[in-house]
Amino acid sequence: MIKKYIFGNPFPTDAVIKDIEKSEGKLPYFETDGKGSFTCELSENDVVYGLGEQVRGINKRGWEYIGWNYDNPNHQEDTRSLYGAHNFIIVQGEKTFGAFFDYAGKIVFDIGYTKRNIMNIRADKNDLAVYIIDGESEKDIVKQFRQIIGRSYIPPFWAFGYGQSRWGYKNEKDIKEVAEKYKSAGIPLDSIYLDIDYMERYKDFTVDKERFPDLEKLVRDMKNDGIHLVPIIDAGVRIEEGYDVYEEGVENNYFCKNADGENFVGAVWPGRVHFPDFLNPKTREWFGEKYSVLTKLGIDGFWNDMNEPAIFYTEDRLAETLEKIEELTSGNMGIDEYFTFTGMVAGLNGNKGDYDKFYHNVDGKMIKHSDVHNLYGMNMTRSAFEALQKIEPEKRTLFFSRSSYIGAHRYGGIWQGDNKSWWSHILQSMQQLPALNMSGFIFTGCDTGGFGNDTTEDLMLRWLQYSLFTPLFRNHSADGTREQELYQFDNVSSTAEMIKIRYSLIPYLYSEFLKAVLNDEMMFRPIAFDFPDDKNSQQTEDQLFVGNEIMIAPVYRQNALGRYVYLPEEMMLVRMRKYNDFETEILPAGHHYVNAGLDELVFFIRKGKAVPMCEPAENTANIDFNSIKLVGYSDSRYELYKDNGISPNPEESLEIISLS
Repeated sequence: MIKKYIFGNPFPTDAVIKDIEKSEGKLPYFETDGKGSFTCELSENDVVYGLGEQVRGINKRGWEYIGWNYDNPNHQEDTRSLYGAHNFIIVQGEKTFGAFFDYAGKIVFDIGYTKRNIMNIRADKNDLAVYIIDGESEKDIVKQFRQIIGRSYIPPFWAFGYGQSRWGYKNEKDIKEVAEKYKSAGIPLDSIYLDIDYMERYKDFTVDKERFPDLEKLVRDMKNDGIHLVPIIDAGVRIEEGYDVYEEGVENNYFCKNADGENFVGAVWPGRVHFPDFLNPKTREWFGEKYSVLTKLGIDGFWNDMNEPAIFYTEDRLAETLEKIEELTSGNMGIDEYFTFTGMVAGLNGNKGDYDKFYHNVDGKMIKHSDVHNLYGMNMTRSAFEALQKIEPEKRTLFFSRSSYIGAHRYGGIWQGDNKSWWSHILQSMQQLPALNMSGFIFTGCDTGGFGNDTTEDLMLRWLQYSLFTPLFRNHSADGTREQELYQFDNVSSTAEMIKIRYSLIPYLYSEFLKAVLNDEMMFRPIAFDFPDDKNSQQTEDQLFVGNEIMIAPVYRQNALGRYVYLPEEMMLVRMRKYNDFETEILPAGHHYVNAGLDELVFFIRKGKAVPMCEPAENTANIDFNSIKLVGYSDSRYELYKDNGISPNPEESLEIISLS
């Protein structure tokens, strides 16, 4: 049962698309102060799930989290905000309920941080809708919530293949070299990503003709080899006379304004930019149509970036900072002056004060950006999704975004933002998956191998052994870091085998993805969701169910040759070195130490179940579903969901095949 409570005058976020009548009376479970603060007492053993893309464990107790979309690639345990704001939680314990705080500005979730047994949620303003969901279980609560926020985005089938990306592929030669070396190494590949280097001076919807003299031919040649090119689109529009996107935006008032009614100026990759006002439907329609510049060249996938929106600096703050730095450095700079100096420079990027300086035009009313900040990335992806439904209505286009709010899951997937080549970021990504699924984000994954810093061969192998289970499977790294294409490592045969195993599992992963989307369920679940009365399951935060048949327990520690695993029931251990070279062993319920060599994929099949696996192929277009065999318990069956992988409405071609 879902109840909706209104406080003040909430901004319409479009997160909830099902009409729910406003409830009267006192808000259950929380005490309110009428100023945007909501307090709930927690029992000692209560568990709090949710908040989507946040740091720390699956159980969110013990820390303070802030819903404020923020470009922060250096996130560690002390981080409070990341790229998305997903304000949905489930409290499980003496009282089990879900709560969605539909608020587009800054909101703080103090979940036992100040006082261990007190959860306090504070919105900047008392203008929000709160949805309370009671249900039979955590899974039931999630299902109810998903039904009111709308169906999750479904990408084309080819998007489940392996993708190679790097900020630093400078020209057409680099792209061809990546494709050729993957092919010669025998590693399957479905996509290569184009980061900002393909643009002319980092301008959206342009192509640098010197670096990419004939992008249309390159796209065609790559597709002939089964590879899709996926370019990046950034939020900021370069201020430059003669640039059509800039001039059209100025002429039609499509950009966000400052307090004086002038177009707001920030700075990102191109330098000085304006930001499209994506809360304006006319702006969304205009910007979305611009994607056709690239679809006409054969492009059928995009990733939207820098859309928190990231702001490197504003000119007035930069001027103030430079003036202060000159003052600080004019004499003997002691410790106080030094920390002031470094703090001011670091504070230029993403300074919250800058988001108070510009406005959106919403039905003729100027709305301060900071009041609706978390909606910006969502509406950028919405812009593209809705436009491509008109431009290419007969097929799905790949979309995923860095920034998001609940509701964005209807228009595209997300990747989990810029990360680092740290072992801890394998675990962090895994622990975010259930909370993202709770909020509708099913097509998701992380930058495999790590975006920043230098990866290593062992880190990459362990990361592959985790990421090959995620729907979005992309190796991405930053310019200046160690090159981490899989053919760069000595042990190419092992990395190649991990990718081949992924392709043999695609029928299962795609099937379980479709089931999760079409049935409003979670593809990735904490094991406690299936075993709610098992205290050991509740304490296990480094294992997940993937669909209904598989449990994963990745190795995420350097030099580890195995790990402890908790089985809440009997399961079949599968140890794979190659897609066609594996061993199985039945393990009873309980605690086990499981050996896992660096070149071995280890996962578990649940009691009485089996997993469909096929012969791997060089790309998804060549996957042979007729080669599927079941791996698992004898006499088990599997219900395979399969469609044509293209139709915008999967039900039009959906097949449900019973395998035994």
